[in-house]
Amino acid sequence: MRLDKWLWAARFFKTRKLAVEAINGGKVHLNGQRTKPGKEISHDAQLRIHKGSLEWDIKVKVLPKQRRPASEALLFYEESNESISRRQSIAAELRDQRIAGPQQTEKPSKRNRRMIHRFTKKPE
Repeated sequence: MRLDKWLWAARFFKTRKLAVEAINGGKVHLNGQRTKPGKEISHDAQLRIHKGSLEWDIKVKVLPKQRRPASEALLFYEESNESISRRQSIAAELRDQRIAGPQQTEKPSKRNRRMIHRFTKKPE
């Protein structure tokens, strides 16, 4: 099975085009080396996938015939314990940063919008 098809079927990427772009951009390594989207993968292949600030270290277990629901796609690979803990800690940090940052308030009232427009209006 092609690497880009497997990444799409395992639901790491929403489309095959996004999977191809990630592979060509060096975000996916097969057995520790950069690869091409058409590379054939087999059982027990080691993959390292970078997506944003997250990273997965996985071992391919199943080569599916078609894309399956997310609950079944989890069975297509086995993730290392270090990878899981690393991803969870990064997700917790991002969550904490989001909470600590400025919060979205309600939109301005009609009066407040008028005041904003008066303040930002260029003099003629």
